[in-house]
Amino acid sequence: MSNRRSYITTAIPYVNGDPHLGFALECVQADVLARHRRLRGEGVRFLSGTDDHALKNVEAAAAAGVPVAEFVDEKAGRFAALREPLELSNDDFIRTSRDPRHRPGVERLWRACVSSGDLYERHYEGLYCTGCEAFLSPGDLLDGLCPEHQRPPEQVAERNWFFRLSRYGDQLLELIESGRLGVEPEQRRNEVVAFIRGGLEDFSVSRSQERAHGWGIPVPEDPSQVIYVWFDALGNYISALGYGTEGELYGQWWERSDERLHVIGKGIIRFHAVYWPAILFSAGEPLPTAILVHDYLTVDGQKLSKSLGATHDPADLATRYGSAALRWWFLRDVPRTGDTDFREERLAARANELADGLGNLINRTITLVDRYRPEGVAQVEPRTEPSLALQALVHRTPGAIDDAFGRYDIRSAAAALWSLVEAANRCVAATRPWELAKAEANGDASSYFDEVLGVLVDACHTLAREFQPFLPAASERIERALVASDPKLGRQLFPKAA
Repeated sequence: MSNRRSYITTAIPYVNGDPHLGFALECVQADVLARHRRLRGEGVRFLSGTDDHALKNVEAAAAAGVPVAEFVDEKAGRFAALREPLELSNDDFIRTSRDPRHRPGVERLWRACVSSGDLYERHYEGLYCTGCEAFLSPGDLLDGLCPEHQRPPEQVAERNWFFRLSRYGDQLLELIESGRLGVEPEQRRNEVVAFIRGGLEDFSVSRSQERAHGWGIPVPEDPSQVIYVWFDALGNYISALGYGTEGELYGQWWERSDERLHVIGKGIIRFHAVYWPAILFSAGEPLPTAILVHDYLTVDGQKLSKSLGATHDPADLATRYGSAALRWWFLRDVPRTGDTDFREERLAARANELADGLGNLINRTITLVDRYRPEGVAQVEPRTEPSLALQALVHRTPGAIDDAFGRYDIRSAAAALWSLVEAANRCVAATRPWELAKAEANGDASSYFDEVLGVLVDACHTLAREFQPFLPAASERIERALVASDPKLGRQLFPKAA
């Protein structure tokens, strides 16, 4: 059992619409990292949740003609309900408008920044994109539109509280360049470094009560203002641990964790890799150790977005194709860099890959055991090339998976695991163990059936164990089928897609 501890979080999405496939990707990526660390005996705490206090949530509620609290509750419930269809293992789920831990944590964080002299008031005018929940410069726009949300920003003029981000440029640069805060992949790290080197400006961390429609956490000692949604939202990572309520989890999982990992999308990297560490510097609190950034999922080249109406319902896809197929598509097809276009036929192909590759291998192995060695499989040291090659890969595969996860390269970890499936199927094709069994029954002393069967069974048990983080429910079914040597269970492992 390892003494190492990891705290792993997803971003918390706005609840201005139903969950989309992009957030499901992030949840599954964080989940497989958490499950892998647990499988290796590490202590893990995994957090997800929803960002309830965004102005875009207020606008969406108004458009629907529903009170904002009621609207947010209904939508947030749909995000929480992804746990079952996506087979998520998060230990906690925080809602920023409802959870009693959150507001005290954000208020403590705010007051800590006040004590450091990093919050001040001034009048401000600028271009504000509600979709981004951020001010934009004219240079950020494309033909006068926000490039992310394809809408013109609003001209805003008001008195706000500001955070002295400009004070922390050197510290942030050293933090990133030294690797004390790892940003993965390297392309995103370089993007953050370039942003910091370009010069940091102080940013607004409050909004008027009027513009926020009274929705949000009031600024301590200034009830005319509401705390900016990003300052509010970023605080969830520590408020969920009792940062503002003297909970014991904060010391265990934030102050003393070996790994504090945020899994996020590329559109919010500035907030997590620049704003958030600066706020923690100011508050005198420990910083995250790593930020894993994924690119976008698209459909016909268009970013999946609640605001733009392009979503795809992950729960519906999991119902129609199976949770295993959806998780496997996320983990097998989405690269470390570059947007990934989603098509249902690709999801169907991964469902069939599981059925034809992994399911068929397990079923054939169980059938061989049931038919020829119901009393048990003999342990025979491999001597022939196909068996030796497969045995060697069985021994190497866990280490290859560990190496890939150590680099936060989830797709390579999935590829290393699938290489073992392919190798085991090649061994079956090369040795034709059913013919070896028949030859043995006919008195052929040169038959090496037990050798091949033993290696195949060993490979299948290794696959059942190593697939736990990737396909948790399916790996349990595989292990039950192997232990029972039941061909019926083996045939029911993975449904084929139509």
